Amino acid sequence: MEGIIVVDKPIGITSFDVIRVLRRNLKERRIGHTGTLDPLATGILVICVGRATKLAQDIEGYEKEYVADLELGFKTDTYDTEGKVLDRTENFNISKETFKNALETFKGNIKQVPPMYSAIKVDGKKLYELAREGVVIERKARDVSITNLDLLSFDGIKAKINCTVSKGTYIRSLIYDLGENLGTFATMTGLRRTRVGKENLDRSFTLESIEKMVEKNDYSFLVSVEDYFKFPRTDIEDEMDIKLFVNGQRCKKRINEGKYSVYSNNKFIGLGEVTNGLLKGYKYY
Repeated sequence: MEGIIVVDKPIGITSFDVIRVLRRNLKERRIGHTGTLDPLATGILVICVGRATKLAQDIEGYEKEYVADLELGFKTDTYDTEGKVLDRTENFNISKETFKNALETFKGNIKQVPPMYSAIKVDGKKLYELAREGVVIERKARDVSITNLDLLSFDGIKAKINCTVSKGTYIRSLIYDLGENLGTFATMTGLRRTRVGKENLDRSFTLESIEKMVEKNDYSFLVSVEDYFKFPRTDIEDEMDIKLFVNGQRCKKRINEGKYSVYSNNKFIGLGEVTNGLLKGYKYY
């Protein structure tokens, strides 16, 4: 079994919990996700199954869209409501216009310091493991891109925002930094991932629906690598070229550079990449 599944993750479970459920239902061990969602978060979690796990990093790099809820006036050690409250204040008066202006300052290419409660590794240890031990270390700011950041609602204390961001962007950190920009505290109270690349919630499946479909021997929730990536098509027919390709070697292909879906005798045989007039299998072949 192999392919891509777009799961609508429920609140209250980890991304690995989703994998654990799918391994049990699909009887497949090779399953991986393409971008962690915290237990508080819901929404799209793209899952790779079987040999498709080789492509997880490609999908992880896709642009993502979120709808996030936040509240002003308090902060926590995790930057969301899962953590310990560190401070509170009622000494703020933020207008809607001021809030929208603050959002504008975060659009574009920015530097972002990831939270301590994250899975980033430092010297082989995850930051959240250090945080649980009471250790706080200086984190290097990372380059991220925020292409869209809109205010959906605001009542002076609570707000809902829509954001489109690059790989590696922490919405919790964005909200924390937003609070500092406003001269107060801000904490994420809810998060829903609504899009990853081209995948949106309309194309997703809940864990419950997947389980019921499997019981009926219906695996239509599983998208093939061929259908998911939809790279431009290229064909190879020469037997020697086919042998070279499936064995991870290069064969001549005088076409534009880039990634392709590769076919032989009208059958999909894998993904390839052309560089300098040579075609080589790309992760899945």
